[in-house]
Amino acid sequence: MTDTTLADVERSLDRATDLETEEALSTLRTARSDLEALGNDPDVDEQRRQELEDRLDQRIREIENRDAYDSELGAAMNPDEEDAP
Repeated sequence: MTDTTLADVERSLDRATDLETEEALSTLRTARSDLEALGNDPDVDEQRRQELEDRLDQRIREIENRDAYDSELGAAMNPDEEDAP
């Protein structure tokens, strides 16, 4: 059993927002690993754990694509944006 809690994972998710790309990805991947370990704990709220897992996956994708959005490719990738061609 792990000493990590869902609250710890959530804090890691929040903390990664202000980190540089590589450090943020490392933090999120560690949190993802901790979250997977919590999946075996019968005392963990599975619905909340799944929601955090979905948020982590989404945040990892956002960070991996951050450079594309910063270079204004985001407008082409998000046609609902004002800057879309």
